[in-house]
Amino acid sequence: MITSSQLSAHSKVKHGFFTRWDGVSGGVYRGLNCGYGSGDDNANIDQNRAIAMAKLGIMREDLNTLYQIHSADVVVAKSAWSIDERPKADALVTDQPGLAIGVITADCTPVLFADPKAGVIGAAHAGWKGAFSGVLSGTVDQMEHLGAKRAHIVAAVGPCIHQESYEVGPEFIQSFLDREANNARFFLPSAKADHHLFDLPGFVLDELSDLELFAVQNVSEDTYLADDKFFSYRRATHAKEADYGRLLSAIVLTND
Repeated sequence: MITSSQLSAHSKVKHGFFTRWDGVSGGVYRGLNCGYGSGDDNANIDQNRAIAMAKLGIMREDLNTLYQIHSADVVVAKSAWSIDERPKADALVTDQPGLAIGVITADCTPVLFADPKAGVIGAAHAGWKGAFSGVLSGTVDQMEHLGAKRAHIVAAVGPCIHQESYEVGPEFIQSFLDREANNARFFLPSAKADHHLFDLPGFVLDELSDLELFAVQNVSEDTYLADDKFFSYRRATHAKEADYGRLLSAIVLTND
C-alpha cells in the first residue's frame, strides 16, 4: 500500500492507499479487488478487504465504505454497517477509534483526512463531479462538526488518473470555464480536435488549498499507466474489457 508521510507521522492514525497487489481475485479483477460494485465474487472481495484491514490492524467487519454516486454528500459513521446498509454518498467522517472508513476508486481521486489532535478522520471519493460540486469542502465541514479544526487537518491525495491519460470533450471543459475562467490552467489541448487533457489531481489539490488545512500531501500516481499496480476504469474501457477491479483507500484511528 501507498502511505502519506504526513499522516504516518501521527501514531493515532493508520491509513493506506491500497494497490491491486496481494489479493486473491483473478481475471480482470486480478489482485486486491475491494469493490462490491464489480462483478467479482463477493467471497473474493471479502477476503481482499480482510487482507487490507489486517495491514491496518483491524477486522474486515470494522471497515465502512459507501454506495458511491459521484456526489458531494458526506455522512458521519458512528458504528460499523453491513454492505447492504451502506449509505449513498461519496465521503464519510468519524471520531470512533477502531472504526475504519474508506472509499473505492478506479481512476477517481481518493483523499484521506485526519485531525489527530481532535481524533477525527475523513475519506472522500473525489471524481471530477464530486470535486467540482464540493465533496472536499463538505468533508472538512463534517469533520469540524465532530470537533476537528481545519488548521489541524492533514489531507493526503492518493492514486488517480493523471492529465496525460485523461482526455475529455468540449462540454466537459466548458462547465469548468463557466464556473471560473482560471480553471483553464487544468486543461491542455489533446491531439483530437476540441478535446483536452484534464489535470484531475491538480484540480483536487487546488480545491484543497482553498480550505486552509494544516498540510496537504500529494502521494498520487497515475492509475491508468500502471496496469500491474492499479485498477483503471478508463484503461479497461479502452481495452474493451468486460469489467474492472476497484482500489481501496482507508483510514482508522487507533485505540491507543
